[in-house]
Amino acid sequence: MAEWVGTRRGGKILGFPLEGFGLFTSLLLALASAFLTFFASTTVAIFSLLAWNVFGHHAISYADSYRYVGFPAGVLVLVVALPLFGAVWFRAKMLR
Repeated sequence: MAEWVGTRRGGKILGFPLEGFGLFTSLLLALASAFLTFFASTTVAIFSLLAWNVFGHHAISYADSYRYVGFPAGVLVLVVALPLFGAVWFRAKMLR
C-alpha cells in the first residue's frame, strides 16, 4: 500500500466528504435536504393528524400538516443548509 504524502483530507459527516463541492453541487444538496425534510415532516404530520382525527373523533384539516409543519420545517432546513453548503463551497474555492 502506498501512503499519500502531502495530501490533505477534509472532514466527513456521516461518511460523506466535505471538500471539493462545486457551486451547483452545494445548491443541489441544500435543496435536496430541504425537500427531504419537507416531505418527511409532512408525512409524519399527516399520519399524526390521521390518528388524532380517528381516535379522538376530531375534524382537523390535513392541509394544516403542510401549512404548519412541512413548509416551516423545509424552509428552516433550507435557511440552515444554504449558508452551510455555501461555506463548504467557499472554503473549497479558497483552498485551491
